[in-house]
Amino acid sequence: MVNGGVPFPMLSDSGGRIGRVYGVYDEGAGVNIRGRFLIDPDGIIQAMEVMTPSVGRNVTELIRQIQAFHHVRKTGEVMPSGWQPGRETLIPVPGLVGKVWEVWKPDMAF
Repeated sequence: MVNGGVPFPMLSDSGGRIGRVYGVYDEGAGVNIRGRFLIDPDGIIQAMEVMTPSVGRNVTELIRQIQAFHHVRKTGEVMPSGWQPGRETLIPVPGLVGKVWEVWKPDMAF
């Protein structure tokens, strides 16, 4: 366990060096704005989200996306809109183009 009870390493970017690389450093305010980046093992950004400081990010959605990217990498299957872990995925084949809604019906409950 790392100091403070957080079970993973954390870092500080007080000079904004990392924030500048990812385009989330606010030069005028001298701070990074809220940004999260999902980077695969090959170093490729697979997802990113940038929010103003006044709105928090959704950790549940972040975990869902990580699970989806793990599944895609492992199986080659793809996730339809609104996919949740354990739900149906799609196999990307040319015949699926333009016909996703014929084989997958989203749960429209909000």
